[in-house]
Amino acid sequence: MAGPGIGKTALAEAITERLAADMIVVQIHGSSSLSRVPFGILAPYTAELTAEDSVSPVAVLRSVWSYFERLKAGRDAPLLLVMDDAHHLDDATAGIVADMISAGWASVVAAGRPRPGLPQPLAQLWYDGLADRVDLRPLNREQIEEVLAHALDGTVPAGTVDTIWSASGGNPRILDALLHDAAEGGQLAKRNGIWMLLDPLPPDGPRLTNVVVKDMLRRTAAEQEALKLIALAGPVSRKVIEDICGAEVVRSLLDQQMVVESHGTPADLRIWNAMFGDALRLTISVSRSLQLLERVREHLATSPAGSEGRLRAVEWALECGVKTGEPELLEAAGTALAHFRNRSVRAMAAKITDPALVPAAHAVQARALFNEGDYAGAAKLLDGCWLQLGDGPGAAPALMLRTLAHRAMGTPLAAFAADSRELLRTSPAETGTDSATDWREQLLRMLEFGEAGNYAALEHEVQDLRSRNPGSGTDPALLTVGAALLAQTLAAAGRAVQGLDAGLMAASGLSSLDSGVFFFNEFVLGRLAAAYLAVGDWESAERELVDYAARQPRDAAAFAGSIQVLRGYSLLRQGRIERAYQTLLPAVETLRLNDPAQEFRFGAALAFYVAARLGDAAQSSRLELDYKDSPQGSASQDLLATAYAAAGSEYITRDGKGLASLHTLATTPVVSARSGTLLELLGLCWDLGDHSVIPLVHNLAGSVQGRWAAAFLSLAQHWESADADALMEMAARLENEGFVNVAREAYARASSVFEAAGERRRSRQAVALREKCDHELGERFREGQFIAAAPTVRLTRREQDIVELAVQGLTDREIAQRLMVSVRTVEGHLYRTYVKLGVRSRDELSTALAH
Repeated sequence: MAGPGIGKTALAEAITERLAADMIVVQIHGSSSLSRVPFGILAPYTAELTAEDSVSPVAVLRSVWSYFERLKAGRDAPLLLVMDDAHHLDDATAGIVADMISAGWASVVAAGRPRPGLPQPLAQLWYDGLADRVDLRPLNREQIEEVLAHALDGTVPAGTVDTIWSASGGNPRILDALLHDAAEGGQLAKRNGIWMLLDPLPPDGPRLTNVVVKDMLRRTAAEQEALKLIALAGPVSRKVIEDICGAEVVRSLLDQQMVVESHGTPADLRIWNAMFGDALRLTISVSRSLQLLERVREHLATSPAGSEGRLRAVEWALECGVKTGEPELLEAAGTALAHFRNRSVRAMAAKITDPALVPAAHAVQARALFNEGDYAGAAKLLDGCWLQLGDGPGAAPALMLRTLAHRAMGTPLAAFAADSRELLRTSPAETGTDSATDWREQLLRMLEFGEAGNYAALEHEVQDLRSRNPGSGTDPALLTVGAALLAQTLAAAGRAVQGLDAGLMAASGLSSLDSGVFFFNEFVLGRLAAAYLAVGDWESAERELVDYAARQPRDAAAFAGSIQVLRGYSLLRQGRIERAYQTLLPAVETLRLNDPAQEFRFGAALAFYVAARLGDAAQSSRLELDYKDSPQGSASQDLLATAYAAAGSEYITRDGKGLASLHTLATTPVVSARSGTLLELLGLCWDLGDHSVIPLVHNLAGSVQGRWAAAFLSLAQHWESADADALMEMAARLENEGFVNVAREAYARASSVFEAAGERRRSRQAVALREKCDHELGERFREGQFIAAAPTVRLTRREQDIVELAVQGLTDREIAQRLMVSVRTVEGHLYRTYVKLGVRSRDELSTALAH
């Protein structure tokens, strides 16, 4: 049992192919046109019966059995009846099949849909325990990831997996069509070994169009008409479609799972898969679409619709060349922006000519251009409208977007602020305004304080905003931006606990903001996650990132790279270097296509660092060039990018120059004023084997807030004391608290102290615990002064899971059951692992992994 396109027909065909040599296979296909004709589907096997006998169950059964006996031709082989679309069987035929099964005449494989379900005689077999029911489900995300790993040679980043999973809905038929169309059309391409979606998935590809056309041919004329209306207008009120096409047609489409119904009142209908609906819409000619619009328009006018329904109505009108009111166009453009339908936003906004609406239209059009990476186009539109928006609720978002558009073009913040102040001073609309109290001046001041790391001044501005009456339309936006900037500057200054409070305050105000023109959610999320990481709360940072990803619409890929950089940074801070590498490498390629938050330089530096640390010379060389060639971002991130790039350079050359650069950077006033950043920088030096920084860490870490700094302080204190027992105790505590990478260093230090004291048994115990930390961190190669030497082999996460179970002695089938995959999948992963590790059997796996 399965819905359309899930794979029941393919599975039935595979069973037929597999068993054809051992059984006599007879295939029957149900038909909606014959579903009300008793024994109609069995006509090929009852041609010799008279008209009277053709409706007799006994006569039909005898005739069918005679046909099967002739097929056997004396072979002593069992009979297999394979029935596709069994939900279309008439009750009489279903009764015959049930009798055959009960009598033991044949085995049956029946493939059908849960709605309307199998005829009662077949369903009764399951209730009586004479049949097994297998429900095929849409592929989940992990299964989609596994399919892509098999189908594509290279790394498939999380953003690509998420987009394809969301667009296909886990439906194998849609998935197959989308993959072929995107690969052949160039939307899905391999860049530096990583499969990237360079453009949105195509709804007009030949494979997907073919799926739609074939599916529509199976529908009645009334069903085709209803599906076209729902595709063009959806989401659309169920009552509208029932009034036009009839309630019976709607019930039929719901039973066939071709449309889905919302749970609201009134209920809305939409096509079961959005990509299928888009493709269906594109098969309808403009003239036919206009006819359908005229037919449904009167009904839509009397039926209330939600914002998405109104958006679709405006898009439909524009597709047909029908004039639409400009207020409706602006509202629809705002809704389209929330769903990242950038092309629709630009088309609607460009048609608005009313002087009162043009500034707002230019702002939403600029955001669409910004989403697409056209920062110059966005800046040009915003330069012309930001002052015209006055003090309304859209003014602060427009100024924030204008700021980031100019920063993305390489304009320093100081130059941008000076230019903006000059425009404010000379604007006729602003004559007589007190610039010191103007909200735009306050926003510029806060941005400058954030860039300079001046948390005291920022704190004063935030307190000022909190003390005001909430009447001003710009105050909520200013307070959210100010609190987010304060979180970032406090965390960098070593006051991560206070920074986290500021980040949570910023997050609490997001619900009151319209984040259409400016991405307040993402602006706050990055700084809140960074504050969690500065504190050392990895779990909360990951929870925020996962929750954000789960809330996004299917087309919201603009910030995927930024989110993955944050995830990679979190893994790096935890010491999970290989996982950080697997995350950061695709993230950089994603940001190469679209970088709205200006994270490319930071992401390239982090990826360069982990590539160098893991010994990937080719990638590290390329990533170092990416870092050097990219424009500078925010001051706080740029300091970290410079530090990680210097550490990466030291891992490659090992000539002391990178380490010297880190020492020089640590003594600059801009770093010295940021205790949190300085402590992270000293940690990089320590990782490079420079133990001269340990006293500095000891002196600094006590003044830096958070669990991460406290863990580093404990390590520095016990390192200098050279008390092995205290090191072991402290390491165990840190390991339990989640600071496995710091615990690893403590165990390593303890083993050296024990060895020097001649306590070799205890030294080996410390080494074993250090290796346990390495295993938990996912690192297999850590040698010498440079902690992570170059691994020559990297297994995927799925390969690691399978290998671990294989080493434990589980069979392929037991592994498949444990991981809920097929035996063939397990066999394939093991084979590729043998090749990577240079072994011939699972007996050699444990030895290969140890080395």
